[in-house]
Amino acid sequence: MLGRFLGLAAVIAAVSVGMAGIAGRSTNLAATGPVVDRGGDDNENWTTQRGKDRSAYTTAQARASSGGVRINRSGDSHFYATAEIDGVDIKMMVDSGASIIALTRRDAETIGIDVDSLPVSGTARTAGGDVPMRTVMLDSVDIDGIEVRRVQAAVVDADMGVSLLGQSYLARLAAVNVEGDTMTLR
Repeated sequence: MLGRFLGLAAVIAAVSVGMAGIAGRSTNLAATGPVVDRGGDDNENWTTQRGKDRSAYTTAQARASSGGVRINRSGDSHFYATAEIDGVDIKMMVDSGASIIALTRRDAETIGIDVDSLPVSGTARTAGGDVPMRTVMLDSVDIDGIEVRRVQAAVVDADMGVSLLGQSYLARLAAVNVEGDTMTLR
């Protein structure tokens, strides 16, 4: 179990470094611009500052409310959300330290991505060795009604165990707040 989490940390670091180089060479995103439906809120920044709502749920599921989507901390101290990616539900660990969404090969194939047809855009160094990484543009990522369109992701050929919900989604929200054992997305 410890090896899996150490490997996951290595993947996150490798994806962050690899995507920084890719982002510097990308021209397609700059030409089209991101498309986000935030209900009229023009603030694209996210924050980890404490929110004012102190209520909590008794489950670790994400739930929509008038104050946004609330996610309770899981027993393993992480936050998990079910994201609808291109119409398919995928369980993801929220990881604000990951530059982009990192999909497991299994989840990418479940979504309908032909992983083998994607060019390898870099490698991720894990505890189990170097693994190929492929980038892809997701049409839509939706967590309980908070939808972001045209989200960059990487498919990582490593046994991460769970896909990661990173900054390519989170940074495009109005706010991400953590207070106690509750994360709120707006």
